[in-house]
Amino acid sequence: MARRPKVGEKAYHLLLAPGEVPRYVLLPGDPGRVLLIAEMWDEKREVAKNREFVTWVGRYKGVPIAATSTGIGSGSTAIAVEELLYVGADTFIRVGTTGALRREIKLGDLIIGTAAVRWDGASRWYAPLEYPAVAHWVVVLALVKAAESLGVRFHVGIVASTDSFYVGQERPGHGGYMPPWARGLIETLRNLRVLSFEMESATIYTLASIYGARAGGVYAAIANRETDEFEPEVGVSDAVRVANEAVRIIAEYDNQGSLRS
Repeated sequence: MARRPKVGEKAYHLLLAPGEVPRYVLLPGDPGRVLLIAEMWDEKREVAKNREFVTWVGRYKGVPIAATSTGIGSGSTAIAVEELLYVGADTFIRVGTTGALRREIKLGDLIIGTAAVRWDGASRWYAPLEYPAVAHWVVVLALVKAAESLGVRFHVGIVASTDSFYVGQERPGHGGYMPPWARGLIETLRNLRVLSFEMESATIYTLASIYGARAGGVYAAIANRETDEFEPEVGVSDAVRVANEAVRIIAEYDNQGSLRS
């Protein structure tokens, strides 16, 4: 079997060595969102930057914490999770944006994911499609408690992860292109009571389950596909606040041993 590529002892893409990040890591897609996350910490510093992967570490209310950007879609996300596991992380929270599929989800509302439809590409290399992409219950519980304590409006349920931002989310491609297999995706998901589209969670949840790690996700609804509304970045600061506070709650559970995985 081929060896995993490394740069010395550092992971090849993230350029992190074992021990350089704590166990709790927030995973935004956008590298620019890492600093937004870290600005809420008591202390912070950048430890690595390469391609789409930017990593900061610090403390939030005394808890060691990190944030690493994953880029867009499942390929780069799988790389980030693999290499973060290598350096010692075991608890992941995706902090992202999403397009709501239901009218009752308002722009700026948060969605806390319990599971993800596996329309990504990377997770298929790890497990058959019958294997579920499920968030860890401890992370979901912590995210719900954090959202309640901060008084933000939120919804809990299943999201759909796709690597395609355009036709894979039933948006017309260039020149109006829409293959027949992409027509009706939104209506199908609505009938299945799926809450929204996003692009990374199925990969994160699947890999975390396989490797015995914990993962969850909180997403700001910046679009609604039923009402055709769109407002970039609305609700993102709330998602960041909830994710940071959820880490504090999870650390409290871990330190007390009050919940068993």
